Amino acid sequence: MLRGVELDDLVRLRRARDTMDREYALPLDVLALAKVALMSPGHFSRSFRAAYGETPYAYLMTRRIERAKALLRRGDLSVTEVCFAVGCTSLGSFSSRFTELVGESPRAYRARCHEAGEAVPACVAKVFTRPLRAGRTAGAGPED
Repeated sequence: MLRGVELDDLVRLRRARDTMDREYALPLDVLALAKVALMSPGHFSRSFRAAYGETPYAYLMTRRIERAKALLRRGDLSVTEVCFAVGCTSLGSFSSRFTELVGESPRAYRARCHEAGEAVPACVAKVFTRPLRAGRTAGAGPED
């Protein structure tokens, strides 16, 4: 058991987390993710938070913001296009969450020069550019 989460539940939770990682741009909600995990929505939400240290919604938004950062670094899409490409339906909510997690607005992030990071392998860049909430550090998992 990890933080009171049964091994069978962890397997099902990972299935839902993998769905969020792959299909972040789809309209995913707790009900849909709970179905993937074969759990009730309430049990899924509680178990997900216990296992991963954040709510399913927070995890999904982090994935979406990670992808948005990559699209904004490319520079060929507007902020609005990026918002919808990553599965957000409200530009205002997207901009607010992006600013909260990244520390600058999507427009400011897009306008900034990103050439220095081009030589860094994507797997390394992902660790250091992952959006983090206040109080968490890069690489820190829920069990740290």
